[in-house]
Amino acid sequence: MSLIIFPAIDLKGGQVVRLAQGDMDRATVYGDDPAAQAHRFAAAGADHLHVVDLDGSFAGHAVNAGAVESVVRAFPGRVQLGGGIRNRSSVDHWLALGIARIVIGTAALKDPDFVKGAARACPGQIVVAVDARDGFVATDGWAETSDMPVVDLARRFEDAGVAAQIGRAHV
Repeated sequence: MSLIIFPAIDLKGGQVVRLAQGDMDRATVYGDDPAAQAHRFAAAGADHLHVVDLDGSFAGHAVNAGAVESVVRAFPGRVQLGGGIRNRSSVDHWLALGIARIVIGTAALKDPDFVKGAARACPGQIVVAVDARDGFVATDGWAETSDMPVVDLARRFEDAGVAAQIGRAHV
């Protein structure tokens, strides 16, 4: 087994940010050029990159598409993308633009059949994100917390053909 480090670019309003405990009102801005940040990660030796459209996570559809596209053009390695990807046409759109893996969180809880179908149709390209707050699945950009324990959601996709599952927790 090998370890792959994914530096991350979180996008809000076209800027590179980091949220404090998933709170959109508590964002630290690290730059206004996502492509330049992707280039810096590549220059430092990264060959994988994790990108999140934070605005898309809340909106339920792509909001920072232009910024994501600039990152894909600037980064010579493999990019995985999450944030607001909740239907098959979005999956197909991003894969056609060169995204290597699609990260799906909210839809994993709310529409598991979509996620399982995408995993079957796109082998090795669908990742399930299990975001947790106090042991329960968080959705919609951390705005909502469900009554489903994170372990139950993770088990739902054990044999579903997803490329990986990633988890993040806020306590």
